[in-house]
Amino acid sequence: MMRALWTSASGMTGQQFNIDTISNNLSNVNTAGFKKVRADFEDLVYQNSRIAGTPATDETVEPTGLQVGHGVRVAASQRMFEQGSLQNTNNVFDMAIAGEGFFRILTPDGSLAYTRNGAFKLDNQRQFVTSDGHRLMPELILPEGAINETLSISKNGRVSVQVAGMNEAIDIGQLEIHRFVNPAGLQAVGQNLFKVTGASGQPIAGTPGLNGFGSTEHRFLEMSNVQLVSEMVNMITAQRAYELNSKAIQTSDTMLGIANNLRR
Repeated sequence: MMRALWTSASGMTGQQFNIDTISNNLSNVNTAGFKKVRADFEDLVYQNSRIAGTPATDETVEPTGLQVGHGVRVAASQRMFEQGSLQNTNNVFDMAIAGEGFFRILTPDGSLAYTRNGAFKLDNQRQFVTSDGHRLMPELILPEGAINETLSISKNGRVSVQVAGMNEAIDIGQLEIHRFVNPAGLQAVGQNLFKVTGASGQPIAGTPGLNGFGSTEHRFLEMSNVQLVSEMVNMITAQRAYELNSKAIQTSDTMLGIANNLRR
């Protein structure tokens, strides 16, 4: 059977994965802190009929080889951690990281996760939590009588708030953010959270705005870094590549039909 059938089939499978990746990017265009993903491809093993450098005569060698490839496969899904745009929300519990770093979150199973989404809320114990109720670590708790609208977070992560009956704001905590040697190696687990893997390296803790860590921007949210125009162009390219691979399968099938119908 013609190898082109299987080669083109691998191309269609690869482009389907590409479309799935692009669709997920587009669906999260309004997800705060979301980082787009790119599908990376690599070619498959080659069948060599003649290897370049094979002796042609006593004094010469073949200048080029004779080989044919067997298609493509998905090599990796690369998460791109470029900075997303910052949007002013004027919400006192919102914060964004301008630069490198992640907020650390305590999940219900007791493990730690990391996020770029700074859309925090207060729970019934007056502590900062994510939209799913997961605690920000180290814990940040507003004191009794705190006036929420006076909450202030500096670019270096120092948190202060005014308490009823007091004339001046008081410090209530220091934000800590984390970075990784290879953030692309983090495992996305949903809910805007990432977990550490052997590829990401262990988290490196630091103070916002110091030693290369990003600064905290109070009353801002980091939006998704998905670029709609780029994703639409990528989708059109993937669609056409999928269509062309299907045409190659149809052509191979037609050629097989011609060969099958040969008469003496």
